[in-house]
Parts: sequence; C-alpha cells; structure tokens
Amino acid sequence: MRCPYCGSLDDKVLESRTMANGESIRRRRECNECGYRFTSYERIDEKPFMVVKKDGRRQPFDTQKLSKGIERALEKRPFSISMVEQITNDIEDLAVKKGKESREISTSDLGNLVLEQLYTIDKVAYIRFASVYRHFENLDEFITEVKNIEKRAKKENKSEAGAK
Repeated sequence: MRCPYCGSLDDKVLESRTMANGESIRRRRECNECGYRFTSYERIDEKPFMVVKKDGRRQPFDTQKLSKGIERALEKRPFSISMVEQITNDIEDLAVKKGKESREISTSDLGNLVLEQLYTIDKVAYIRFASVYRHFENLDEFITEVKNIEKRAKKENKSEAGAK
C-alpha cells in the first residue's frame, strides 16, 4: 500500500478489524520509511446485478427505481413506507435468486415478480402497476385484467375451501 505522506510502498499492518457485518476490513498501517500511520479499507468488488431491457440493453439493478414504481402503485393505499421498503427488499431478494447464475434478470421477469407481490397484498396496486407495466391502451384492457383477478381469486378461494 502506498504511503499517502511519503509515497513509499514499504509498510506494515498494525491492526485489522472486520467492519460492516463482515463486508469490509479496516487496516491500520504504518509506513516503514517515515513512520506515518494511515488507514486502508478492503472490500469485495462484486460484479453488479444487471437488468436486461427489452431492446437488449443492460443497466445496473436500481432499487430506487423499483421502490418508486411500487410507491406509485401503492399511492393513497393503506401502506406505510416501511411496508414499501419490505416489498422492495423481498422483490430484490427474489430477483437476485432468480438471476443468481448470470447476475442479471430481464425486465419482464422483474415486472412479473412485482406483479406477484402486489397481487398478494393489494389488488388495486396490482391493477395500477399492471396498467403501466403492460401498457394498457384502453378501458377494455383494464376490464379484462380485473376479470382475470376475479377468476384467479375464485380459484384460490375454491382451492382453500377444498383444503379444509
């Protein structure tokens, strides 16, 4: 490690400590040339998790973008900010698991993960998100999606009643 004071590459480590839940290491160092003490930090430089757009472009996964989309869908619904954060974290975890091998996920897979999560917690938020995600062009598309939700809910209720 280069000494920030004299530029020498000859130093010794005095102390090492694990920081941030084991995600980084802090090292106290001393230059053998001038005696100057300084701190260095070491962490894993991971390949970023990527999102593959419909046109093939790749961009880093952005939790803020995901959170904003979920917030818009849940706007004026009875959900707290902490609930939005929890949903966002759950979706991010599912996305990383789904794209574990390649470290990437398609926007369609990511959108479907969001829709599944929203369906389980709030049907109105589900419709809001679906209308943007699936680019609803007219009222008929809304009506069709609402009918699909009703059919799905009836099937789920029947299967729950049969299980009892």
